[in-house]
Amino acid sequence: MNRLFVEKLPEFNAEARHLLYDLRLNLELPDLENLRIVQRYDLEGLSADLFAQASKLILSEPQVDSVSSELTIAEDEQAFAVEYLPGQFDQRADSAAQCIQILAGGERPTISSAHVLILKGLPSGDALARVKDYVINTVDSREASMDVPDSLQHSAETPADVARLTGFGDLDSVGIATLRKDLGLAMSEADLAFCQNYFRDEEQRDPSITEIRMLDTYWSDHCRHTTFLAQIDEVTFEDEGSPVAKTYATYLRSRDTVYGPDTDRPVSLMDIALMGMKELRKSGELDNLEVSEEVNAASIVVPIEITDQGKTRTEEWLVMFKNETHNHPTEIEPYGGAATCLGGCIRDPLSGRSYVYQAMRVTGAGDPNTPFSDTLPGKLPQRKICQIAAKGYSSYGNQIGLATGQVSEIYHPGYVAKRMEIGAVVAAAPRSQVFRGSPANGDAILLIGGRTGRDGVGGATGSSKEHTETALENSAEVQKGDPPTERKIQRLFRNPELARKIKVCNDFGAGGVSVAIGELADSLEIDLDKVLKKYDGLDGTELAISESQERMAIVIDPSEIDYFIAESDRENLECVHV
Repeated sequence: MNRLFVEKLPEFNAEARHLLYDLRLNLELPDLENLRIVQRYDLEGLSADLFAQASKLILSEPQVDSVSSELTIAEDEQAFAVEYLPGQFDQRADSAAQCIQILAGGERPTISSAHVLILKGLPSGDALARVKDYVINTVDSREASMDVPDSLQHSAETPADVARLTGFGDLDSVGIATLRKDLGLAMSEADLAFCQNYFRDEEQRDPSITEIRMLDTYWSDHCRHTTFLAQIDEVTFEDEGSPVAKTYATYLRSRDTVYGPDTDRPVSLMDIALMGMKELRKSGELDNLEVSEEVNAASIVVPIEITDQGKTRTEEWLVMFKNETHNHPTEIEPYGGAATCLGGCIRDPLSGRSYVYQAMRVTGAGDPNTPFSDTLPGKLPQRKICQIAAKGYSSYGNQIGLATGQVSEIYHPGYVAKRMEIGAVVAAAPRSQVFRGSPANGDAILLIGGRTGRDGVGGATGSSKEHTETALENSAEVQKGDPPTERKIQRLFRNPELARKIKVCNDFGAGGVSVAIGELADSLEIDLDKVLKKYDGLDGTELAISESQERMAIVIDPSEIDYFIAESDRENLECVHV
């Protein structure tokens, strides 16, 4: 086992100076004299020569870093280490392992990373505990041991068979409520009772836990827009002359135009939101909308004049628009929530085979100058959310090479209860490179990109639950993105020959395998044993609903399987037939 400590030289330690100022101000520690941040690496399976090379070429920059195999802590200093929770993606360690593999030309080594905070001048009492509470977000991180581990290899237990909910059909209302609470389901007790009636009367059996988890995912607000599709039976206004009342009356007239006056189509928030577009389509004013069963993002057809060697031709392009909100994830884990907000935006038009070239970010927060002591129970400070979310969003965009031309943050008391985090993107591709097909019996579905882990379990359902002061305990609901992998998928899909062979594509967002693949065809067989895992020990339920991202599910003719695997390999992407 090799351990390495890397610390920025004093003139380059901007991160440490910023955190020192932050702690002095927000924790009211004016006597805190100094703070050091040391990056720690544990590496297993390296020879002495390879470790020496990696220390200088990969794990540090000799011009700005000092490197040591021992951590020096003075008598008047106090230290603690912070690491990601097991299962959380650690991009620093993963990138280091890939680089060392390239350097050595052999197997990828096992690496873990942590950062050590060393404080000088910290007052006695509970000051150290307060610093730890401020620095460590328990949603994704924990305090790490200062001891050198014997090994980084952890033998995973063989997962148990998927449990069946024996006696589910016989539960009374109290039993239904208890089961819903015990399983932490997002669906209501009425939803669970509906499932009970179906399995008891139609299937005449008890469901497995996987089936209930999948239904919980499918019915979540994130996947099904439960709130926006809820039927509205009656609407009244305190002031019938108000702008809102007049707008609603306009909507009702538009419904008559679009559906006819005798329609029995229910009124819903989703219908209200889409009515303007539907009326424009019916009138012929929105005649450039791309109509397809494969709806990855809003898409219009735009004629582009292209001049090549003095000759001008007109070529049709698809221009796609997509926005995504990550309010709940960014609220509880600002970095990962904001990063995967942008990542999710990119994946939708990317699954439509278009290239994202521009982004916009709009956020809402409470006053970031609010004293730390006034933070609501169970929540992160507004200042911390704002600053760390900005880092997460910009980190993902910078790594994938995406420019964000508009950034706007709104400060208002209404955002104290829950932050608003919106990402939006614009993408384009020649229409000739995009084939919109339909799945056929015998077609193959491939997974391309990242691997599955526990870090993606529960995101869709987590964001659909009522949130209390225990919201920060939902550690699996926010992932760390992997933008380099998504950038590789971008490169792969820029291959016109490959893009035209894709019949249907879906990105891996909420719901994981069960939703991303489940939406591709009316009937499927999925072999979960073939889904690539980040580590062993995942059970069938986790494999079915994990939302581990930077993956695409594509439908192709089975004769093209070898071609896609080979082309993916050229981009250093894993591709498996599931």
